[in-house]
Amino acid sequence: MKQSEEDTKLFYKLYRALLVYTNQQKGIIRSVTTVDEFMQLPSKEINKIREALYEQPELIDAFVQENLFNFSQDELEIVRSWNNFLKAEFYLFRYLKKYAIFLDNRSPPKAYGVLALVSDFQNIVSQKLPVYLKAVLLPFKGQIIYDGILIPSPVSFGPGIRRDLKERYQEAKARFGIITSLPWVEIKDSDEERLKAYLSSEATRLKYGDKIDGRIKKDPSLLSVYHQEMGKVHARTYGRCLSKIGLRNAWFAILEGEVVAGGCTRAEVERILDEIIPLDKRGFAYVFHLKGK
Repeated sequence: MKQSEEDTKLFYKLYRALLVYTNQQKGIIRSVTTVDEFMQLPSKEINKIREALYEQPELIDAFVQENLFNFSQDELEIVRSWNNFLKAEFYLFRYLKKYAIFLDNRSPPKAYGVLALVSDFQNIVSQKLPVYLKAVLLPFKGQIIYDGILIPSPVSFGPGIRRDLKERYQEAKARFGIITSLPWVEIKDSDEERLKAYLSSEATRLKYGDKIDGRIKKDPSLLSVYHQEMGKVHARTYGRCLSKIGLRNAWFAILEGEVVAGGCTRAEVERILDEIIPLDKRGFAYVFHLKGK
């Protein structure tokens, strides 16, 4: 879940130069004029310069305009993209194979897929997840990284908060997906896509029950989408139950939360459904395969 060594070197090359420029413009530490001198600074002093940059982000465009470090146009475009930085408080919520999930504390919540730099986040943050922290997220070559500094808060969370965060994560995924590039621009979903998002977890189904009903009343054709999505939910429960009693490699159909047909092949189940389900409800039946030997 970290970017390549080559990209990390490029990031630090550009970012350190930007901070040296910021220091020169703001006169924070007058004795520092080069990247080598900057790298000798203690973390506390580096953070002062870093904060000055985010307080005056127009320095990014000025840096690009002056190009005192003779960077290429491609390199300058990377720096220019940092105008879209996101400075906020997050919950480092989960480690996935591709990235770590940074869940913001705003409403509605959003979940960001963030790449580490030199070391994986597990090696940087020793606390048990979730971890509440301050961070700055930056775009980099179509992905999201952080600026090299995480400021965690030494707090732990009980079962209630953990449950709430899990629900917020499910809501974020349902509404916006996992955001993996900056700037993030909301794309208006179709009614079908939004309905699927509302139905994606128990938490969102409870929270958006009125919206689910409203969308279906507005467009009755969405009723088949509703039954298909809920069929997936019920199939997970029935699948476990059927497996426990020893059933394997069979096909079943669910309608309105009940198993209404079963057989050895999908074609067999579909034929049964054609015979027993009223035509106006035929599209509501969800067919699933119970695997195993």
